[in-house]
Amino acid sequence: MDKSKLGYWILTALVGLSLLGSASFNLMSPPELLEGTTHLGFPAWFPRWLGAWKLAGVVVLLAPGLPRLKEWATAGFVISLTSASAAHLAAGNGLGEAFPPLVLLSFVLGSWALRPADRRLA
Repeated sequence: MDKSKLGYWILTALVGLSLLGSASFNLMSPPELLEGTTHLGFPAWFPRWLGAWKLAGVVVLLAPGLPRLKEWATAGFVISLTSASAAHLAAGNGLGEAFPPLVLLSFVLGSWALRPADRRLA
């Protein structure tokens, strides 16, 4: 396995595990998550909605084939993670809260940039 493919799989595994954990947390919607969601200005139903889409995106990202859906999933992750950072900044939480989604975003973009030919659109 060449370095590019190894880098792809390492980043993709990190993204998949991170977003799977995040999706699970969103779907369970414990009280501390709902407090944070309210603080950010989102309705109480939003974490479950977001969790379902994150879970779907992880499944697509890790499944073989489906290059067009992988592009859509990646776009969704980019929108979600940049929006998370922006929401934290807008709520006055500062860089400490806004930075982690941007780190995960860099992994998403790295995974996308290193994806093998069989995971790209023709």
